[in-house]
Amino acid sequence: MKKHLISPLAVAISFALVPSAQVVAQEASNETNASADERITVTGSRLQRVEAESAAPVQVFTAEDIEVSGVTSVELILQKMSASAGFAGNQSNAYWTGNGYGTAQVNLRGLGINRTLVLLNGRRIVNGGTGANSSVDLNMIPVEVIQRIEVLKDGASAIYGADAVAGVVNIITKKGYEGFSIEGRVGSTDEGDGQDRNVNMIIGASSDKGRVMATVGYRSSDEINMADQAGCALGELTPGQLDCFGSSSTIGGRATILTGPNAGDRINFNQDPNGDGDFYEPYSSAKHNFAFFPYLNAVNPITNWNFSTFADYQLTPSTTVFTEVLYNNRKSDQLATPGTLRGIEFAADHPTNPVGEAIRLDGRRLLEGGPRIFFQDVNTFRTVVGLNGYLDNGWQWDVAYNYGRNTAIDGMTNIVNMERLAQGLDAENCGSNGAPCIDLLGYGGISDEALDHIMFRTTDNGGNEQRSLTANISGDLFDLPAGWVPFAVGVEHRKEKGWRHPDSSIAAGIMNTNQAEPIEGSYTVNEVYAETALPLLRDKAFAQDLSLELAYRYSDYDTFGSDGNYKVGLQWRINDAFKVRATQSTAFRIPNIPELFGGVAEGNLTTTDPCDGWDQAGADPTVAANCQADGVPAGYEQFGATVLTTVGGNPNLKPEDAETFTAGFVWDVQFVENLQVTLDYYNIDIEDAIQTIPGSTKLAACYNSENLSHPFCSPEHFTRDSLTGDINFLSAQPTNAATEKVSGLDLAVFYKTDIAGWASDFSWNTSYLDEYTFAPFAGAPEIEYAGYITGGRGSYTHLRSNATATFVKDAWRFHYGVQYIGGADDINASPGDIGDHAPSVFYHNAQGTYFVNEKLSITAGANNLFDKQPPYIQSWTDANTDTMTYDLLGRQLYLKVRYSF
Repeated sequence: MKKHLISPLAVAISFALVPSAQVVAQEASNETNASADERITVTGSRLQRVEAESAAPVQVFTAEDIEVSGVTSVELILQKMSASAGFAGNQSNAYWTGNGYGTAQVNLRGLGINRTLVLLNGRRIVNGGTGANSSVDLNMIPVEVIQRIEVLKDGASAIYGADAVAGVVNIITKKGYEGFSIEGRVGSTDEGDGQDRNVNMIIGASSDKGRVMATVGYRSSDEINMADQAGCALGELTPGQLDCFGSSSTIGGRATILTGPNAGDRINFNQDPNGDGDFYEPYSSAKHNFAFFPYLNAVNPITNWNFSTFADYQLTPSTTVFTEVLYNNRKSDQLATPGTLRGIEFAADHPTNPVGEAIRLDGRRLLEGGPRIFFQDVNTFRTVVGLNGYLDNGWQWDVAYNYGRNTAIDGMTNIVNMERLAQGLDAENCGSNGAPCIDLLGYGGISDEALDHIMFRTTDNGGNEQRSLTANISGDLFDLPAGWVPFAVGVEHRKEKGWRHPDSSIAAGIMNTNQAEPIEGSYTVNEVYAETALPLLRDKAFAQDLSLELAYRYSDYDTFGSDGNYKVGLQWRINDAFKVRATQSTAFRIPNIPELFGGVAEGNLTTTDPCDGWDQAGADPTVAANCQADGVPAGYEQFGATVLTTVGGNPNLKPEDAETFTAGFVWDVQFVENLQVTLDYYNIDIEDAIQTIPGSTKLAACYNSENLSHPFCSPEHFTRDSLTGDINFLSAQPTNAATEKVSGLDLAVFYKTDIAGWASDFSWNTSYLDEYTFAPFAGAPEIEYAGYITGGRGSYTHLRSNATATFVKDAWRFHYGVQYIGGADDINASPGDIGDHAPSVFYHNAQGTYFVNEKLSITAGANNLFDKQPPYIQSWTDANTDTMTYDLLGRQLYLKVRYSF
């Protein structure tokens, strides 16, 4: 990429010097513009404005909105937004493969968590997780400090930087608090499962020169076992009928005979702990497969401790020093099935091999060793120290240093050391070399001594670090006939660092788990931006106010060079009731640390194999012909719901560029008091998009192409075992997909009125996803996600909606909310299959609060009031549904008490 010769610092200095000459002109004029104290900024702009309006659409969640929603963490309210789509991590699912178990994020437009920028009070937050992560962990933000959340539904790279492709979530905290407040909350499902507990305290004081506020919070929740919620894993094993099925990694051991007249036959060894240890029989999925739901959780336990403090002090009448400090500790763990041993060959004369022919052990579930536990202990610290103030001409300025550090220890229990296992399987030396002999062929044949010898706990460590120094100045440049011209300019120096060091045994590849390489990477960026708004017309016919907003940001990365991004916005207020707005912007995003520097690893990911039952009646003829041509044997069945998949970073990634366009209107309906309607169209087009394509999608594209002509059919994407037809290699590493496009509409209606003395507040937000397509390589047919559940990336249903109603009178407040998730087709299912379509789903939430007096309030509520169960889809991720989209808990009840003085 071409390097610009001009220095960002020189640009910033030259811009900053512009107002100095203008000061004289403003002071010489007798005209008065708005004072600095009357000016505000809105998310998506650095300009000081008299009104909270901009050309970009912004959705606001107030502290009361969060309060009445009944949620206890930030991600839950954001993930329920109609503008959210796809997959973002949360407490209730453990399906996460990016070093982020237990983390929580937001995914605007479904474009990915790394394309949604999360800010705290307009400044960046360090990424969170277990090391070298790509997004903020929302667990670190205590809900009790939030004043409001502003969600910019527009690209904002020209204002905030290159991560703001899909939009920006700006969490704005309370600036001050007087007194002390303590709040306690308990909740659970209506069956008493998944109990959660919350205690939050906030204390604050102020004087004529300063304010200080501090909070302490505790949140914990219990697990809910998947078998208790969903019973068993379901699949259409018989056409037109759902039946329970299990994993082909059996507790006795599934094997393939390699030599002799029965070569290729599958057998299974003894599964009765009191049975014949040498017994084996033909493998039968119905008889031998392992029921794995009891060894997984639908909801995983998590505990959070947090502390925060916010303070400011007026040094002089025009200068204030401020600081922000946040600390969060998260402990979480996930239940996982006992480990599986694969690919171990036994010679015909091995003393534990009763077959008399060479065999390969394809799947032996080591139930004797117990389930695995993944655990995390994560600490996140962030502090901001800065100065802000006013110049004599009314210009505002601020300088701030932002430091954030996230460190974590995580690991797994009950993992087999493969080197020690090999010692125990070495018939010539085991028993005499300090390693007990091991008999894997049949359940219950492994001694406690052998288990102690081979089972281990692994421990990894990792983290993320962010350092930034920012400086901004804004004010009015000069006066035009249509009004003052505001201007803002600023510079930012930022360094991002990420690292992850897996257990040495995992890095060495000697453990029976996903081999992982260390990750270590960093980048530095210097940026400068400028923004203005030109008032074009004012108080004219059909143009009460017309202004043009302009912004530009120059970014210089030490890894990929430099680039510039712009934003152009138009605000046209036709009259008091109607305003039209539009924006056009560009974005530049470099691959983040885990995408670029992430070591290659392997994971067992939920995958649908199109060749499963390809020779059965009713199979798609194209798929059947391709499976046969690819050498998949007749009678082939996919063994288990997961496939070992290569994931991790890709050092060959290039930066991606994006263009965003939005256009809409705001209508304050004059014939209905306090009724407002907004409608906005959005279109985002990403070139060289960094995209991780799920294995199921690659397989479906390959086998549905003519004569296996799709590029995904090449061996760099997947291969099969020549004897059994099983997939033995599948890649889901990120690549620069040629294009990624998303477009749709956002509709919002707000109405306030009085009903029988009750102050009533109604809102309705709806998003229609018209298009979400990407082409995985140049010239490839576009793959459409809009209207589909994607089996690994969440739901891209066309329609999502949220409606709320809040009623307040005297000492009572009632709230009712409805979330709607539209129907969607399973992208990997064939028409007519059970689970080929997920129906639309409504979730109802209700809450009531009684204010006993000015100090004490009592709140009770229910989420998922009518106990809506998640729909079955064929390519489910867990619990027979899309855990990335639907609620697994059922009806949840809670009680909260708050006391303040």
